[in-house]
Amino acid sequence: MNESLHSPQRQLIELRMAHAELDQLIDAAGEQGGVDELALKRLKKRRLGLRDRIAQLEAELSPPEKA
Repeated sequence: MNESLHSPQRQLIELRMAHAELDQLIDAAGEQGGVDELALKRLKKRRLGLRDRIAQLEAELSPPEKA
């Protein structure tokens, strides 16, 4: 049971959920006027880091097929 809590598949799901939450936050902040630009940049940078980690995990879980 403990292994499933830390499995790469589980991590991938959690990262995708965190990425989606950041997307919503960034979209909501963009719709509001007078947004703190520094805070928005930090959210976008964090989202980009999550996207990179998601891509890394996906590559580890499904390596490219040999030609």
